[in-house]
Amino acid sequence: MPMVVGVVAGVAVAAVLVLIGLFKLMWRVAEPNEALIISGSKHRTEGLEEGMGFRIVTGRGTLVMPGVQAVRKLSLDLNETELHVDCVTHQGIPLKVRGVVIFKVGDDFVSIANAARRFLDQQRLMSERVHNVFAGHLRSIVGGLTVEDMIRDREKLTGQTRAACGTEMEKLGLIVDSLQIHEIEDPTGYIQNLAMPHAAAVQRDARIAQAEANRLATEAEQQSFARMAEATRDSEILQAGYQAERDKAAAKARQAGPLAEAGARQEVVVQETRVAELEAHRREQQLQADVRKPADAAAYETRTLAEADRDARISSAQAQAQETELAAAAEATRVKAAAGAEAEATKARGEAAAQATRATGEAEAAAARARGLAEAEAAKAKGLADAEAIKARAAALAENQEAVVAQQLAENWPEIVKAGASAFGNVDNMVLLNGADGMADLFAKALTMGGTGLGLARQLLASMDRNGQAPQDASALNGQVQKVPVDDK
Repeated sequence: MPMVVGVVAGVAVAAVLVLIGLFKLMWRVAEPNEALIISGSKHRTEGLEEGMGFRIVTGRGTLVMPGVQAVRKLSLDLNETELHVDCVTHQGIPLKVRGVVIFKVGDDFVSIANAARRFLDQQRLMSERVHNVFAGHLRSIVGGLTVEDMIRDREKLTGQTRAACGTEMEKLGLIVDSLQIHEIEDPTGYIQNLAMPHAAAVQRDARIAQAEANRLATEAEQQSFARMAEATRDSEILQAGYQAERDKAAAKARQAGPLAEAGARQEVVVQETRVAELEAHRREQQLQADVRKPADAAAYETRTLAEADRDARISSAQAQAQETELAAAAEATRVKAAAGAEAEATKARGEAAAQATRATGEAEAAAARARGLAEAEAAKAKGLADAEAIKARAAALAENQEAVVAQQLAENWPEIVKAGASAFGNVDNMVLLNGADGMADLFAKALTMGGTGLGLARQLLASMDRNGQAPQDASALNGQVQKVPVDDK
């Protein structure tokens, strides 16, 4: 009997152990960061479509029939993928965007089911898939933005990227916990150039602020130095005043004795001066009596004698002048009377001659008037013609002076030659020395005379330009030519 009881107890214990082993083999517990995907039997989970074919267990345990059902785990941990995307902005500027995406499988059964279908056996490729999704949307979004928009509002870029990837991530059963754009690299230097004006402005403001601070500090230092100098000056002035008062008192003390002595000496000098003045006055009175009075008497005598002599000479000259004036008046009266008589006679003869010649003069005046009118008209016409000729010659001279000079020489050449030949008119005999050389010298002098004629012609033209008229004949030119010296030999 005890033996039977022991067998039964052993069997019961074995059965309990088997049950415990079977329970452990069938019981599966989902960790907080994972989900159990149980497949192998038909299950219906709330929120999932009908006939899903697998069961999802999270945060609790469940029984699994070994050999009938399969259990696999889907991680709910956070994952991250780094974004290294080459983009081109709306302005056509290439950029490199660096960022990070932190994501995980969603906590709801729908997200877990979607993630299980896509990543259950490929959970290590989840980051690569997410990178591809975000890279494509990020390129598309950056292509519609400018560099300035991306720099000034990165939240806008982040928000648009998350919104664009939200639907696709939901289909993958993933949610994005965080999307951060760490860096925007600019290989072309556009961002650096864009920042240069602001950096320069900040640098300028900093330099201005530094200069202003230095100026204020310098002014404060100068004011402090000025106050120190002012205090030093006031102190030195007070000290100098006190020292001057002490020196003044000491000088007065030292000068008391000399001042008393000088006062006594001054009284002595005053008395001596009065004595000297009295002595000088006495001597002056003595000189008045001994010297000045006799000198004044002698001077008065000399002056009186001179005045008397002068008055006598003046009286004699006035008498002689009156005598000469009377003689001249008498002669003038005589000449005037003779001239009056002669004038009356001449007047009578003139009136007679005038009566005789008046008639003849009137006839000759009429003839002369007629001739004068005719000559005036002729002279006027000639003057107008000469003026036109002079005007034309002046214009020609302004344009071609040498041609005008040549024309003047040609017109007046006979008179010039005649004037030059007249220089030899008084030569009886002419001896040519040195044969041919002498003849050459003669011709050279003739050419010199011709050059002189050319210079005279130019002088005539210049005279015409100044006076506005030409000479009436070649006499002036002849006179100039005749003055040319000629060697008789």
